[in-house]
Amino acid sequence: MRRLFPVIAGLIAAAALAGCNTASTLGTAAPPTAESPAGSTTTPGTTPSGQTTAATPPVGDLSSQRVQFAPIVGTTAESVAPLSKELSARAKARGLTIVPTSDPSTTLLMKGYFSALTDNSQTTVIYVWDVLDPAGNRLHRIEGQQKAPTAKGEGFAAVTDQTMKAIADQTIDQLVTWLSAKKT
Repeated sequence: MRRLFPVIAGLIAAAALAGCNTASTLGTAAPPTAESPAGSTTTPGTTPSGQTTAATPPVGDLSSQRVQFAPIVGTTAESVAPLSKELSARAKARGLTIVPTSDPSTTLLMKGYFSALTDNSQTTVIYVWDVLDPAGNRLHRIEGQQKAPTAKGEGFAAVTDQTMKAIADQTIDQLVTWLSAKKT
């Protein structure tokens, strides 16, 4: 139980940060990617508590979307590298454009929050992505979890590149699904 306390405290902190909006544009490391779809907890135009917010304009062709990734909170540099590489590849394959921090044409900002929990011999990566407009207003949330194969170590030390690539694919697939639903 003592081993889990720091992990649980970290998750609570990440969850608290995930609800924050920022009007500033954040820098990006390498863009993350995912393989299988993740769930969503809010619908466009609502807050997590279900309150209605201002409607966002419909999204046109996916190629018109210029997505920027903010630095990811809660993971290691070693874990971000395969995530970023796969995010870029999956986004390109799905018709999205990833842009650097300095690009003024950004249409969406992705803020990611990650935790890795190890219990016995299994590690689970929990992730949350807030999809923000350029002004920092949250439009959508993508969240999920991915089990990592049994490996040596705890936390992100036990997470394989394949696990991070799967998360990247899931993230992009869910983003495209949400964007496609918005334009209809």
